Amino acid sequence: MGKIEAICISEKKGTPKKEVLHINLIENFGLENDAHGGNWHRQISLLCFESIENFKVKGAPVNFGSFGENLIISGLDFTKIVPGTILSGDNFELEITQIGKDCHNRCHIYYAMGDCIMPREGVFATVKKGGEIKKGCNIDIKE
Repeated sequence: MGKIEAICISEKKGTPKKEVLHINLIENFGLENDAHGGNWHRQISLLCFESIENFKVKGAPVNFGSFGENLIISGLDFTKIVPGTILSGDNFELEITQIGKDCHNRCHIYYAMGDCIMPREGVFATVKKGGEIKKGCNIDIKE
């Protein structure tokens, strides 16, 4: 079982994401008030908490949301997740649609570290069932 360690949103594309303690997941859209929500296949972006922590150990000056991620999840092995996987909590469901992404422009993290984890470790999803989520909520792979 995994846990939501942080929830991050940005009101405009291209601006840093800020952490919020709770928010509504909107079916077929994404996170309420997030600039990346909409009718497309990358409504929500997720990163493993452990991956971020490992990157910090290398000296990366990053916080939650620095990679543009919406949800930071601990306790789930994203290397075993494939498109079509359903992640669920008490009142929500996300369907994984994409693993990794091409970065068209190098971000400030890449220039500072010579590396960025989002292109290879970021996971993207659509909202199949909406509901309120909170920092600390459980999330798991639906069998």
